[in-house]
Amino acid sequence: MKSEHVQVRKGFTLIELIAVIAVLAVLSIVAIPKYLDYGARAKESACRGVLGNVRTAIANFYANAAISGTAAYPTLVQLQTNGTVLQDTVPENPYNNSATISAAVWATTPPVSGSNGWNYDASTGKFWTNTNTSGIAQNTW
Repeated sequence: MKSEHVQVRKGFTLIELIAVIAVLAVLSIVAIPKYLDYGARAKESACRGVLGNVRTAIANFYANAAISGTAAYPTLVQLQTNGTVLQDTVPENPYNNSATISAAVWATTPPVSGSNGWNYDASTGKFWTNTNTSGIAQNTW
C-alpha cells in the first residue's frame, strides 16, 4: 500500500490578503469623513439647543412680565442670575468654550466681538452666539 501525503494549506494567499486590504481601504474612505462630520454636527446641535432654551426662557420672562402689567425683557443681570430667567447657568458656547454673556446691540447682521460666548440685547430680547466660524455663521441662527 502506498501512502499519500495530503498537504494541508495554512494561512492566506497573497491575493486574499490584498482583497481584504482593498475592502478595508474602501470602508475607511467612506467611514472616516462621516466620523469627522459628527464633531461638527454635535457642536451645531449643542449651540442650537442652548440658543433655543435661552430664547424660550427670555420669551417666557417677557410673557410673565406682560401678564403682570409691565411687558419687559430681562436685563443682562437678570439673565445671568440663576432662578430669575434660567434655572441654571448658560452652558459654554461650543465654538469658543466661553459661557460669558455680554451686552450687545442687535443689528441686521448680529455683531461678533471679544471673547465672550454669547451676546444679549436687553432692549429687544435678542440672544445670539458671539462666534462666526467661516462657512457656518452661527451668529445668524
